[in-house]
Amino acid sequence: MPFDLKIAGGLVVDGSGGEPIRADVGVRDGRIVEVGALDGAAERTIDAEGAVVTPGFVDLHCHYDGQVSWDEALAPSVFHGVTTCVLGNCGVGFAPVRAGDRQRLIELMEGVEDIPGTALAVGLRWGWESFEEYMAEVARLPHAIDFALQMTHDPLRVFVMGERGLAREAATAEDIDAMARLLRRGLEAGAVGFSTGRTDNHRSVRGEATPASEATRAELCGLARAFEGLGHGVLQAVSDFDLERGPEPFDEEFDILEAMAEAAAGHTLSISLSQRDAAPDQWRRILGRVEAATRRGLSMRVQVAPRAIGVLLGLEATFHPFIGFPSYKRIAHLPLAERVRILREGEFKRVLLAERSDPVAGDGSPIPPLADRLLADVDRLAFRLFRLGERPDYEPPMSASLGAWARAHGRRALDVVYDAMLEDDGHELLYFPIFNYTAGNLGPVREMLGHPLALPGLSDGGAHVGTVCDASFPSYYLLHWTRDRAEGRLPLSRVVQMLTSDGARHVGLGDRGRIAPGLRADLNVIDVAKLALERPRLHADLPGGSKRLLQRARGYRATLVAGRTVILDDELTGERPGTLARPGSSM
Repeated sequence: MPFDLKIAGGLVVDGSGGEPIRADVGVRDGRIVEVGALDGAAERTIDAEGAVVTPGFVDLHCHYDGQVSWDEALAPSVFHGVTTCVLGNCGVGFAPVRAGDRQRLIELMEGVEDIPGTALAVGLRWGWESFEEYMAEVARLPHAIDFALQMTHDPLRVFVMGERGLAREAATAEDIDAMARLLRRGLEAGAVGFSTGRTDNHRSVRGEATPASEATRAELCGLARAFEGLGHGVLQAVSDFDLERGPEPFDEEFDILEAMAEAAAGHTLSISLSQRDAAPDQWRRILGRVEAATRRGLSMRVQVAPRAIGVLLGLEATFHPFIGFPSYKRIAHLPLAERVRILREGEFKRVLLAERSDPVAGDGSPIPPLADRLLADVDRLAFRLFRLGERPDYEPPMSASLGAWARAHGRRALDVVYDAMLEDDGHELLYFPIFNYTAGNLGPVREMLGHPLALPGLSDGGAHVGTVCDASFPSYYLLHWTRDRAEGRLPLSRVVQMLTSDGARHVGLGDRGRIAPGLRADLNVIDVAKLALERPRLHADLPGGSKRLLQRARGYRATLVAGRTVILDDELTGERPGTLARPGSSM
């Protein structure tokens, strides 16, 4: 037969940014061979009538670095149309590594990305020392979707500098040369880039700053020069920019990152971009500096999220508003049903609400220092807390906050938050948007998404498993920004382009990201009218029985990787065509 598979009758949004067309897509041997009105027979046909057909989504910002060694599905990303995810962001990872440093890297990942150390300790299959050995190990395992790897700064620094690297001592010229040689080897072996983290919010589970957080300009530029002469390779950085401290620290930090981009000689540096309450207009300043650098000939982009960057609070989550209250701490070890029973007792509630929260962050805690600042005034926090419910609303009006509801009904906000936590027998989740929601709407996000230097990112797939479930970002891009939002919607063709070819081109994966003959048959068939996000739920399916939040979507008729169907009617099929994606092929 002329086709192994034919996707028939769909609205093809090909990833180029051009207008959608009604067409069939023919697939043979894992590649797209024809697009148009196809008369040829096929071994299998997927009816795409009433649906859109897109390239598979490329998620640039995931943290499955450990999970990739034990989880074949790479959930939850696989449920949201992602066919290629990029790992190794924010400078944390697991290679290269000496046997004696494995636990320190686990503690880093647990603290920075809220991935339970017990799950990592049980699940990681330490069959490597070098980054190239790590690539070979994870490449040989079966997976539903493709993944690409970046080398990460923290393990590289610890591997070369040992305890000096963990203590954040300045790297010597010899240290920098050694790190650069290892980075070059990893890039030549197929790593798509290099990432570094420079934020005070990232701490190990011991409360220690990350090894590379204070790396000097000389170190970053020396590493960036490892890209010289290569035809591929990107850099990724996350930084606080010391925004609260004023213009001078901001410019000093940006100057360092700009110097790294310049040293990379044409290789693109992407920077995380979000709005922070303490400096609500500084994201525009970051964009201004990026624009100015681009005009000077540097290659810089910003990674943006499609909604607020927030956390989910609940009795089953990593933390909640009462986790530091003395009375709650006395029952925290009990099963959920027993905790709920006690919390519903009137006298227990009265005593607890008269208390103040003890500190919950610090050494030995995966909870960030931000939590203590928030829990110090739960009544105020309540005005940024929303019930998530069964149909999550990620752009709720401020009038829907628990604090606003309490004020309207003459109740103390703390009392309302307490009761909300007990709804659904203690399974309720409260949504707390931290970044990108200063004014109580996504207006700034719309500006970020519309910027020509914006890349979709920051989903953190695989990370913050007890507080965040933003691997659903790709689905949210479609349902909110092309369908549901009352104002400021984006064209479907542009959103698909961002989710597909923009990301693929950025990391040098030219064999995917568009629907065109000769390219990989990484495809989605999506009923956009029915597309919906389900409520995130806790699942105890990590190694060692640890829990994580998983969020599913409805509306994916099919997701294909290399022509094989990995999702059919929103469910996994058991197919495992995914593998390590390496850059270099042309579009």
